[in-house]
Amino acid sequence: MTLTRAALFSVLALALASCNGGNEERDISGAPVALPTIGSSGGALSNVQAKQLFGEKPRPSGQSSAAFGSYAKGCMAGGTQLAETGPTWQAMRLSRNRNWAHPETVDMVQKLSAFAAKQPGWEGLYVGDMSQPRGGPMLTGHRSHQIGLDADIWMLPPSRLNLTAKEREGISSISMRRAKGAYVNKDWTRAHHEILKAAAKDPRTARIFVFPGAKVQMCQDEKGDRSYLRKIRPWYGHHYHFHVRLKCPSGARGCTDQTPPPAGDGCADAVQWQQNILNPPPPDPNAPAPKPRRELLLADLPAQCQSVLDAN
Repeated sequence: MTLTRAALFSVLALALASCNGGNEERDISGAPVALPTIGSSGGALSNVQAKQLFGEKPRPSGQSSAAFGSYAKGCMAGGTQLAETGPTWQAMRLSRNRNWAHPETVDMVQKLSAFAAKQPGWEGLYVGDMSQPRGGPMLTGHRSHQIGLDADIWMLPPSRLNLTAKEREGISSISMRRAKGAYVNKDWTRAHHEILKAAAKDPRTARIFVFPGAKVQMCQDEKGDRSYLRKIRPWYGHHYHFHVRLKCPSGARGCTDQTPPPAGDGCADAVQWQQNILNPPPPDPNAPAPKPRRELLLADLPAQCQSVLDAN
């Protein structure tokens, strides 16, 4: 199914504002999911913004690893820290304390970085935001990344992996886009293609968000197996990094997967996104005004998040 010009315009504002990538409140069949929430059982904290409570936790909970809720409304028990520096990676922006995730995500990042280190001009990966120590809504930035199954990978090829903490605060990734994201620029390489391909081929990966021009370029360049392209999803804003999202771990209870991508390689949809960037559709005069997005309260989160917040 092709993304129409009108549909693309209607989601543009949301897409530019977040690293979310779509509706999370649905199960694998696409049916709406209503998870039990904390509600009033949070006592005096029920009406406190959840980002304040989870953002102030410096360490993970002493629980078994688990993802609760959905990518944009949930939390993480027993988070695992991606080491600040490894043989083929460095975690960036350490002051944010967002190099925590579910163990499966940490393992995926480590294995992907080892693959990246074999690419020409790459020493490994610079890893951006994953999750807070206990997941949950973040004080700034993402609406997703709440259950430890999301990771941002910088587009900048690491030239060295001995950056100091101070250097990691000052260095920036590089943009891969041209013409507002309709095309890749001169910094895009085959290595970028191969690294995204390797991430998509990991069976744990649900989808990868990247700017439309990169998806179009990958569709044009791929001459072999194209099945993995289904997981590469065009989404605005992802030109300094790409965003890997894992499925809920096998057997996980209380974790809600995002609706799977549509069947097929998605290349026609990506071209449609590209065309709408080059020739923006006119605004729909009958479109309803966007509703302000309310900050999540502790009461809104899955019931399991109360124990995650309270645990030592």
